[in-house]
Amino acid sequence: MSTSAKQVWALAGFIGVCFLAAFVGGRATMNSVGEWYPTLAKPSWNPPSWLFGPVWSLLYLMMGIAAWLVWRRGESSGAMVIFGIQLVLNVAWSLLFFGWRNPLAGLVDIVLLWIAIVITMIWFARVDRVAGWLFAPYLAWVSFATMLNFTLWRLNR
Repeated sequence: MSTSAKQVWALAGFIGVCFLAAFVGGRATMNSVGEWYPTLAKPSWNPPSWLFGPVWSLLYLMMGIAAWLVWRRGESSGAMVIFGIQLVLNVAWSLLFFGWRNPLAGLVDIVLLWIAIVITMIWFARVDRVAGWLFAPYLAWVSFATMLNFTLWRLNR
């Protein structure tokens, strides 16, 4: 297999891992989105439900590309570990918030996720500046989601 073919397969693999995380998290949210989440008191600035799918899809794509950019530099073991940790925390949030229907547990997780994203951005930027910047929209969205999670917890406790 040629080097360029290996690169394409590696890119597809990183994107696939990110979308696998999305799939697992999505499975946890399925029942709660239709049954439990609509019953919660929400702030006026709560985004419409249709927005979450497209935003998360773009973010997972960007995460996969960023991880691939770092991996192909060959200096990535520590960066890949923290990337994996933040991806696990990402999935865990869906399980805690929606699966367990526990906004407080989700809030604890999303704060840890936010920290892990910042650390991942720093590690990625040290290896590949573009990879670090590809995490900026993810950090912005999770910052917003953290405030939303906090507000949902406060309004519904």
